[in-house]
Amino acid sequence: MKAKKLLLGLCISLFILSCDKENESTSPMTSADAKISAEIDQITDDVSLIVEEQSFEQESAGRNGATLESMLPSCATVTTTSTGNSWTRTIDFGAEGCEMPNGNILKGIIIISGSNDMNAQTQTISYSFVEFYHNNKLIEGNRTLVRTIQSTTANPTPHPVATINVDMTVTYPDGGIYYRTGNRVREMIAGFTTPMIWQDNVFSITGSWTTTRPNGMTHTATIIEPLSRINCPRIVSGTIEIVGNNNTAILDYGDGACDNLATVTINGQTTTITLGN
Repeated sequence: MKAKKLLLGLCISLFILSCDKENESTSPMTSADAKISAEIDQITDDVSLIVEEQSFEQESAGRNGATLESMLPSCATVTTTSTGNSWTRTIDFGAEGCEMPNGNILKGIIIISGSNDMNAQTQTISYSFVEFYHNNKLIEGNRTLVRTIQSTTANPTPHPVATINVDMTVTYPDGGIYYRTGNRVREMIAGFTTPMIWQDNVFSITGSWTTTRPNGMTHTATIIEPLSRINCPRIVSGTIEIVGNNNTAILDYGDGACDNLATVTINGQTTTITLGN
């Protein structure tokens, strides 16, 4: 009889656990989920902009010894080495962290490397992290950015186009782990004729990616209206469609105002969320 009771108790426990897992993995998407997705987007954009800027600086120094204006704060230390056909830049934001122009706090190290062939039409830039944090979120992974100069629909004048291979893990302070893979294409559609000044750069961003949440649930995001960064250190317009568990959310960054706000629409209900740190 005791064995039967134990078996019955075990079955009930497994049933409850199974129901909890099913509810967790099929729970509808919320505005909080969309906000986390936007936070990871900001991490991707911040890091890739730093990487591309450092590549531009390396090319300018290699060609004519020019020093470009940098978006990095003075508390960030950049060390450059060149060996054979490649260069490496190590950016150390320190253990206390440095505040970027958009208010995000970066800690730790980003290691960037590329080719010394400054005349190549295509530049492949690799980067990795060492104890790197973005607003107290641990960022891990190795990624690449491929930059070309080409004409596109967004601007027929040849301009820099960066294709970013996203493959990273983000660990939140509460221990939640998010894994993201995908691609983003960022075009510098204006400002490329004044490389000494980064504030006048205008970017148009497209792409799609998949994010796996701590509970194993995945959602896929696709930019349906190009994201824009215009005279602002953050995204100011554009929309993203996020799909997961037969549920769809539309993340809208607005009409161009340099604020820290976006709206999320799920099942016809719209919520305003605050982005950034």
